[in-house]
Amino acid sequence: MIRLTVDKYIDSHGITRYELAKRTGLYYHVIDTYYKNKVVRYDSYILNKICEALDCDISDIIEYEK
Repeated sequence: MIRLTVDKYIDSHGITRYELAKRTGLYYHVIDTYYKNKVVRYDSYILNKICEALDCDISDIIEYEK
C-alpha cells in the first residue's frame, strides 16, 4: 500500500498546510487532501510541486508498505 507522509514531513519541519499551499501555488483544499492522505489518484504534477516547494525527494513524502 502506498501512503503519503506529507503530514509527517511538514509537521517535522514546522510548515503549515497554508504555507505549503502558498509555496506551491495550489489550493489549500488540494494540499489538505494530500496532507490527510485522502488522495485516490496521485497527480504527478502536484507531487512535483510539493517536492519543489519543500526541496525534498519524493521518498520523503511517500512510503510503501506491503
